[in-house]
This record gives sequence, structure tokens and C-alpha cells, in this order.
Amino acid sequence: MKTLTQRLDEYLALRRSMGFDLSFDERVLRKFTRFGDENGFQCISTPLFLDWKANYGSADNNTWAHRLGMVRRFAFWLAEHDDQTEVPSSQLVTGRYRRRVPYIYAPIQIAEIVAEAGQLPSPYGLRGALWQTLFGLIAVTGMRVNEALSLERHDVDLVQTLLTLRNTKNGKDRQLPINNDTANRLAGYAKLRDRLVTQESSMFFIKEDGEPAGDCGARYNFAQVSKNIGLRSPQAFNRHGHGPRIHDLRHTFAVHTILDWFRDGRDIEAEMYKLSTYLGHSEPKHTFWYIEAVPELMQLAAAHAEQRVLEGTS
Repeated sequence: MKTLTQRLDEYLALRRSMGFDLSFDERVLRKFTRFGDENGFQCISTPLFLDWKANYGSADNNTWAHRLGMVRRFAFWLAEHDDQTEVPSSQLVTGRYRRRVPYIYAPIQIAEIVAEAGQLPSPYGLRGALWQTLFGLIAVTGMRVNEALSLERHDVDLVQTLLTLRNTKNGKDRQLPINNDTANRLAGYAKLRDRLVTQESSMFFIKEDGEPAGDCGARYNFAQVSKNIGLRSPQAFNRHGHGPRIHDLRHTFAVHTILDWFRDGRDIEAEMYKLSTYLGHSEPKHTFWYIEAVPELMQLAAAHAEQRVLEGTS
């Protein structure tokens, strides 16, 4: 009989073949199945989920509702292969999902992050160049972290200054133009990478050991940089602590882009649909959310709407 972890491997492989990334889901579900395997559970059940919840650590109901949703999706799939599987009720945890208010970095803070990342120590110096380039790329393109990490060498066209993102969050490919300065910085990292690492890899962002740079490494190094420049308080036992996140670089890109449009007097609604496509949002409402989430944008939107009303009555 297969273990829950073996079943999880099958589940993840199937969903990824359909274009889903699932990096975060995998980290949570692996802890869930490992707990189940180590404690003698042979199938998913309500007692398994509740025992895991009691032993996994403290978190609020919104977080546990999100984790329950991951377990339920896995259980629905597994129930088709194992009739002993019980899909835990969605009512086990009550929580209402609320999008986190984004932290919008000031330009000087982004410059400090990129500069400090370049100082991260390593035997040959590739660590600093890797994370400096990655953080800078996310800041100037608004890419998701895993979109940047998933870039292969053939996806980075430095002649045409074009990046190709494949199998993104919504299962679609898209292309992002970059400016010459960004292309030059990517070329500089690639030159250093190829000089220091002889091991072959199809991935663009790799570490000194030749392995692809990963999501956990990105978040750990970003947290370290943030603590070094005072954006996060020091933490014991190498904990990340709380504070602005790497994903907030994407939010910052979107917000500053929209702010520039307001100040330039552009047709905001038309531009927002373009930005939605650029960012890879499944629906424009996810892009318009930035206006509601950032007070300065709300004020500009209100002033813009008032001006349109005045123009219509004049």
C-alpha cells in the first residue's frame, strides 16, 4: 500500500503537468503527509487533519482555512483512487480570506535591497550576484518570484531584450520586454555564472553548486537582506521574522506604474487592462485591487472620477 507521501508525489506531478506551479502547496502538504506517515495514518481523514493542526504550530484561522483547502483538494483527488479516503469538512476551520495590504517600497529602499544583496558572502561570490540580480529583476518587471526562478536560459533573450515566462500561475505563457539596462545586468550575472559554475544546467538562475535557485532560498536571502538594512528586526535561530516580503516588490512595481499613469493623465481603465495582461493576472479585478489597497491610489482615483464628472457636466 502506498504511503500518503507517495500519493502526494503522484498528485503534484499530475497537477504540474496541467501547468500549476504549487511550490507553496507542496511545502505545506509534504508536512501534512509526513506527519500522517510518521503517526500511522494510511489515509486522509478528519482525525488526521485535526491531529496535524494540533501539532503543526500556531496560526490564525485564515491561515488554517487556507491549509484545509489544500488538504481538501488533495483528498478529493485521492478519494478517486482510495475509497477509504475521507475529505475533511470545509467547516472544520472557519476563516475569511483577506488579501494582505501590500508594503510599497520607496525607490531608495529598493536600491538598498539590491545593493545589500550584492554583499551576501559566499566562497566564489556568486551568491551575491544571484540574489542581487533576481531581486532587481522582480523589482523592475513585477514578475512573481517563481516566474523569475523558473526562467531557463533559452527564455532569456538578451539580444531581443525579451523574457518568456512559461506555465505561469494561470497555466499560460507570456512575454515581458526588458530595457537595455536590465538586459546588461542579466548578461553580467550570466557571464559570472558561466565562469564560476562548470556544471551544466538549463536554468538561468543557479547557485554555486550548480543547482537551480529555489523559492525557499529566495525568501531566506531576502529576509536576511531586509534584516541587514533594518526592514526587519533581528531574529534568533535564523528565523525570518515579520516585515515586508519579496512579493511586495511585485506590488510596488504595479503601484508605482499606476501612480505614474494618474500623474501623466492617461486613460486609467484602458491602461489597467494592459497591466493585467503584463502581470499575468487571470482577471482584471486582481489588478484594480491595487487602487483599493493603496490610499494614495484611492485618492487619485477619487479625484480622477470627480474630474470626469465635472467635465461631463460642463
